Amino acid sequence: MKSKISILFLLFAFMTFAAAAQSADTAKEKEVWVPSKSIPVTEHYAGGQEAMYKFIDKQIQYPALARKNRVQGECIISFTLNEDGSTSGFKVLKNAGAGTGEEALRIAKMLKFKAPGPGFGMLASVPIMFKL
Repeated sequence: MKSKISILFLLFAFMTFAAAAQSADTAKEKEVWVPSKSIPVTEHYAGGQEAMYKFIDKQIQYPALARKNRVQGECIISFTLNEDGSTSGFKVLKNAGAGTGEEALRIAKMLKFKAPGPGFGMLASVPIMFKL
């Protein structure tokens, strides 16, 4: 009898700590994840890296299938930034599955960049390939 009561007490204590940890996480203001290393494509986005990640966070709609199956992971998209600032040649290089790659591709196609301009000692700009 004493062992059953002690097990119930431990279970209750564990549930209390778990509930407190969850409520502390939800009380925080929503933060936008920004990688620690600067990605070169952000140099050509109006507003820079932080503005680009805020736009992505605002536009992203996590696929229902991925949410249902608890799919998490990284999706990497490659594309070409043309001389006039337009983008082309979109490809999903790494896909977490359950529609996450398609959503990442949709968001990448919505991004608007500035024209890169001349660089590397050239007189005219050239298309630049990026991974995001």
